[in-house]
Formats: sequence, structure tokens, C-alpha cells
Amino acid sequence: MSTETTTHAAKSSGGTADRTRLRFGKNTAFQRELKHRVDEYFKTTGKSPRDCWQMYLKSAILLGSFAALYVALVFFAYMGGWPVVCGLSVMLGLATCGIAFNIQHDGGHHGYSKSSTINQMAASTLDLVGGSSYIWDWKHDVLHHTYTNIVGHDTDIELGVLGRLCPHHKRYWFHRYQHFYLWFFYGLLVPKWHFFDDFSNVIAGSMSGTKFPRPKGRKLVIFLAGKIAFFAGAFAFPMWYGEHTGHYHWWMVLVCYGIAAVSLGMVLSVVFQLAHAVEHAEFPKPEGDPETIQSAWAVHQVESTVDFGRGNPFLAWMLGGLNYQIEHHLMARVCHIHYPALSELVKKTCEDFGITYREHKTFWAGVGSHYRWLKEMGTAPQPA
Repeated sequence: MSTETTTHAAKSSGGTADRTRLRFGKNTAFQRELKHRVDEYFKTTGKSPRDCWQMYLKSAILLGSFAALYVALVFFAYMGGWPVVCGLSVMLGLATCGIAFNIQHDGGHHGYSKSSTINQMAASTLDLVGGSSYIWDWKHDVLHHTYTNIVGHDTDIELGVLGRLCPHHKRYWFHRYQHFYLWFFYGLLVPKWHFFDDFSNVIAGSMSGTKFPRPKGRKLVIFLAGKIAFFAGAFAFPMWYGEHTGHYHWWMVLVCYGIAAVSLGMVLSVVFQLAHAVEHAEFPKPEGDPETIQSAWAVHQVESTVDFGRGNPFLAWMLGGLNYQIEHHLMARVCHIHYPALSELVKKTCEDFGITYREHKTFWAGVGSHYRWLKEMGTAPQPA
């Protein structure tokens, strides 16, 4: 827990000098006590925070499902007609979600294994499905996890003029309709990510106005190799195979990609929004010079995050524990397999320190809260 905070802060100061002036409150009693209780949990149970057999089994299932769906879609789906093709495309998008939520996410946070090599391999699955593990590390692991819901610092709440997720963002007249139109744009997140975002971020050396070091050496090789592998597997090979065999035309590959990408984008966007861009999650604005958040870092993570569907084991399995977002933000280097058991420990520690533990009982309750938050942000004036 504390190790992650120190690592992120140090890494941030190495590439985002404009963020180093932000400070958190110094009362770390809650964080120290929670770390003690978590350490005691693993000591008494004999379980390992990482390298869990359940995680390796889940990885095999998800990667095997992805490979089987890809083979079925490229080589056999045409025989079943468009209903089969569309169905497999949606399933391929969902399988990609499973890889991103589980394997890539834990690997990127070093919560998959004690081995840095295995963590890197797990994180690099994002490169194979069209993203960039390097860009994600800076955008999500560093900026979002360190500066959660803090305007001007957390790039995950920056949608530009398209949407207003934070009360400190400027409101435009069309935002009053964002609780209707943003759901459509959520589905377009992945095509934009694949064809534009990663490339523009690397070329500009910044994301949402935040500078970060461009990838070099081995990291640049992984970035480029991942892009080549993805575009070859998603477009070049199936287009060549379809035209060569006469089974289908090149434009059909684009349709399948569109269906899979929109399915992936919709699920990715909604799941990540349910933890922070909802009612009851706080969006503090730094004050003073240097800029300061009054709450300590760990307390801020609880205040700016909301769990959902904690009692749903299928949701926890499929989403890689992302419905346990409070636990994830406090202990990202712990494999998500442990989050259900640790959540009651975290909740009890919050109660002991008088910190409000926020949660939505179901997934759909979280969706409703996000809808209402979008509606509120579309009309609420910007604070002075």
C-alpha cells in the first residue's frame, strides 16, 4: 500500500514536473493501521498477496477463450452467416475486456506476481489487443491512482469539451444533454484509442496537458511491436485470408472490428466510470501554495472512490475485482483475487477511523448513480 504510493510519487516527479507541487495531508494513521491489518491477514492465513493459482487459472481461461473466439471468427464464422459473425464479434470484445480487467490490470500494477518479468508479460497483453502498456502505466497507474478525481491532475476524468465529469470543469450548454449522448461516445473509446490516442500521446509527449517521458529503447520496441502485432491480427491477416479464400470480403473485417471494439469500449468505459464519476465520490480541489489536498493520500482514495456490487462473485471474477475499487486503490499491488475477503477488513478500518465507506449494492445501482451524476454535472454551475 504505502510502497505503491511512494513509487507512484517518485515516478510522477520524474516525468511530470508540473504535478510535484501537489501535496496530501500528513496524517497517515489510517494508512499505517490498514497496512498492519492487511499484513496480519496474509500472515495468519498463509496466503500470498501475489502469484495466486486462481489468477493463473483465470488467465489461462481468458486467453484460451480469446484465442478460440478469434479462430472461430476468422476461419469458421462465415459459414453461420451474419448472426453468428455478430455474436462472435461481441463475445470477442467481451473476452478482450476480461483480459484487460484481469491480466493486464493486475500486471500493470505489479499485483500479478512477485516477478517483475511476469508482471511485464501480463501488462503487455494490452499491447497485443491494441493498447499500450507504457501509456496506460502513466495515465492510469501513476496519474489516476496518485491523484484520483483531482481536477488538473487525474487524466481519467478529462473528457475535454465533450463531457463534464467534475464540478470544477467548465460547463458548456450542450452538457445538459450529456447524460444521453455520452453513452454513445463511450462505445467509440476503443477505436479512438487504437487509431489516435496512443500515437498522439507518444508524438506529443503529453496526455490531457500532462507531460510524460516518451518511450525509448526496449519500451519503444514493445510499443511499436505491439501496434504492428495488433493491426496485423485485427486487420491485415483476416483481410488477406478472407479475400484469398473467397470466404468474405475485406470490409466485413472492418464491420467485425467495429462490433467488437464498440462492445469493448462500452464495457470498459462504464465499469471505470462507476467507481469515481458517480454521486457521493468527492472531487477535491487543491488549495494553497504548494497545492495541497487536506486529506491524507489513503483517506483521499476512500473519499473519491465508490465500490459497487461487492456481493456479486461473477462480477468480481469477470471485472478483475474492479467493483472493489476502494480496496484496489488502497492495495493495487495485491492480486484482486483477495479483494472480496479484504473488503470487510477495509470497511471495518474505515469505521474505526470515522471515514465513510461508500458503495452501491449492485452494478445497476452504480449505473444509475453515474447517469444522475452526468445529469447533475450537465446543469450544475462551476464553483467559484
